[in-house]
Amino acid sequence: MDQQLSQLTPQQRQAVMMQAQQEANQRIMQDMIQKMVKTCFTKCAGTSGDRLDSREQSCLASCQDQYLETRTQVQQALEQRQNSM
Repeated sequence: MDQQLSQLTPQQRQAVMMQAQQEANQRIMQDMIQKMVKTCFTKCAGTSGDRLDSREQSCLASCQDQYLETRTQVQQALEQRQNSM
């Protein structure tokens, strides 16, 4: 792999590195969304049957809002890191 990279132009190497960073960032975000679903559901969903009551819905919405706000901050940090490459 290193030998293949050394045969690329600097622009091609940068493009490969940016692609790899974007893929890593995407995996980070997917993992975060999966964790949000699991955490919020565990925290908010009770045993009220096959539907969520209004309290559970409100809890889920609040929990998701907190995760999405965090996600935005993480995404901005990742973009800044990527742009500094």
